[in-house]
Amino acid sequence: MDKAVATQLANIEKRSGKTLAELGEILRASGLAKHGELRDFLKRELGMGHGDANATVHHVLGSGGAAEAAGKEADEVLDAIYAGPKAALRPIHDKLMAAMAQFGEFEIAPKKGYLSLRRKKQFAMLGPATNTRVELGLNMKGVAASGRLLEQAPGGMCNYKVRIADAAEVDDELLAWARQAYDSAG
Repeated sequence: MDKAVATQLANIEKRSGKTLAELGEILRASGLAKHGELRDFLKRELGMGHGDANATVHHVLGSGGAAEAAGKEADEVLDAIYAGPKAALRPIHDKLMAAMAQFGEFEIAPKKGYLSLRRKKQFAMLGPATNTRVELGLNMKGVAASGRLLEQAPGGMCNYKVRIADAAEVDDELLAWARQAYDSAG
């Protein structure tokens, strides 16, 4: 199991006061079957945050992007992420990743539809949001949102996101936000 996922699951057990097996029983007893319904059930009934509820459901169902990307080479995962109508977005991804590689070392954890970028903790998520744009999710604090830097609701996987429709949008402003997220995760 991925070390970050194992840590998150251990923290979920501590915060909820229930073992993963107990949480699995609660989910099975709910009578719900769909991922989103189960996630929302945990948020509503147990007061879990979105990320914890999502991770719990993935664990119980044995699903999730990490499981689906397991055992595949990074290029193979990227080829699948940027296939078909999303292929035109690959240059945006490549330009942004090349620029962020200059920050220093970080882990790239491929998921089914995006990459998770981590140091001691996740600082960014990168992947196509639609057939016409890539989204960069960022975890950082103390930054004022703008028309371009969109603040996200608390409890999600990232505090902010930036929508990128053209490689020319990988500019100094975007890279400064990415650098701040990188530095704060380290």
